[in-house]
Amino acid sequence: AKIIDDTVIQQLGVELLALVTDEQRKSLLLNFEGVQFLSSAALGKLIKLDKTVKGTGGRLKLACIRPEIYEVFSITKLDQQFDIRANEAEAIAAF
Repeated sequence: AKIIDDTVIQQLGVELLALVTDEQRKSLLLNFEGVQFLSSAALGKLIKLDKTVKGTGGRLKLACIRPEIYEVFSITKLDQQFDIRANEAEAIAAF
């Protein structure tokens, strides 16, 4: 999947934030296995989600990020902000 459509990104942001704000989830794991491209707007939503999760004392883990997408995290130094794991099992164990 390519997460580039503004409407989809907005809806995704709303739904992910609702997990934290409405459903009071403290631990979130996002699996990027099927994601081939991530727009800067989608990255912005992830940053906002991360800040919201951390603000509630929760933890966000990202897993299965393709090398070409991970490169964006690395270049922007977001790999230092996010807890990125190689796979779901490793991410779950890190909670």
